[in-house]
Amino acid sequence: MKRREFLRGAAAGVLGGLGMTLAACGGAPTATPTEAPAGGDQAAQPTEGQAQAPAQGSSLPAVEWRMGTSWPVALDTIYGGATVLAERIDQLTGGMFKINTFPAGELFGGTEVLQNVSQGTVEAGHTAMYYYVGLNPAWAFATALPFGLTAQQQNAWLYHGGGNELIDQLGTEFNVVSFPAGNTGTQMGGWFRREINTVADLSGLKMRIPGLGGRVMERLGVVTQTLPGGEIFQALSTGAIDSAEWVGPYDDEKLGLPDAADFYYSPGWWEPGPTLHANVSKAAWDGLPAEYQNIFRVAAWESNLNMLAKYDALNNDALARILSGDVQLRSYSDEIMAAAQTAAFEIYEENAASTPLFAEIYTPWNDFRQKIQRWHQTNELPFNRFIANTPI
Repeated sequence: MKRREFLRGAAAGVLGGLGMTLAACGGAPTATPTEAPAGGDQAAQPTEGQAQAPAQGSSLPAVEWRMGTSWPVALDTIYGGATVLAERIDQLTGGMFKINTFPAGELFGGTEVLQNVSQGTVEAGHTAMYYYVGLNPAWAFATALPFGLTAQQQNAWLYHGGGNELIDQLGTEFNVVSFPAGNTGTQMGGWFRREINTVADLSGLKMRIPGLGGRVMERLGVVTQTLPGGEIFQALSTGAIDSAEWVGPYDDEKLGLPDAADFYYSPGWWEPGPTLHANVSKAAWDGLPAEYQNIFRVAAWESNLNMLAKYDALNNDALARILSGDVQLRSYSDEIMAAAQTAAFEIYEENAASTPLFAEIYTPWNDFRQKIQRWHQTNELPFNRFIANTPI
């Protein structure tokens, strides 16, 4: 899978044949299947308002897949990472390649997507790869590392910094291929039933938090667990856990978390720009025609960009609604942030020493992180600081 080759040529070739461009994101007309002319290279022209099914002298096969996800269907934006992908593939193939999406729990648990795609139970999944750090800690790089990359930086690393190729190496161990297909942007720092100010306040706290962020919290004395989104409200509201993080205001509001805890913290230092992925079984992927593979890549890219834009558009109003109630907004203290950052990089070094593939990814990732942060500190940080201090 050569994503750079795709970015340079596949989109133009595939979408040019369909009479579309990536600029059609979100506004494409409904597609209908179109038979290719027999024995010819020139595809029939679509009628106005229709997309043409790809063709190379003969009709491509009808394909139908199942995609399990880690998300409740009620969370329309994050579940939308899967549905936007499936809908665009359906449109761009004229209905010939269909993917049926399933919410967490309908086919299997929300944190069991990778295992089921790897085993071929379903052809595809949509999930956060850091749910599977217990299988290999290197999966954290696919999603987010504490004090790592923002969404913009993460996309730069994945698409142009070698990240996708490194994640593909990891995927070979699990018989999957992976495509960025969503990003939430910097997440919030979670809900707490009581205020926390110092590292000592974290000792013994029971918190829902996955990934390496959970490992960092454990270093600070927190008792962690991973729960699917649909189970968080019940656990937090009943006191089974003391704290939980999910995504941000829009989704947290939908889960009812403002009614389960009083203190809302920022920032989510463990997820400054988490990518969500579409995973495909290697056998299913290899069985696709090249045209469908290219269309899948295009649709995943659309889904990746669309989710981030949608969250940025929705979170501000949701936060205002949340704060209109009794919820108290807080920021993590410098003491907690500094202790968490120190613990995070200690954990990275330990994982690099014990897991060869983690080390293989960590070194170039950290080099890229340092370079892009220097660039953004040179340019974006002064701008953002000025805007924050001089609002008009």
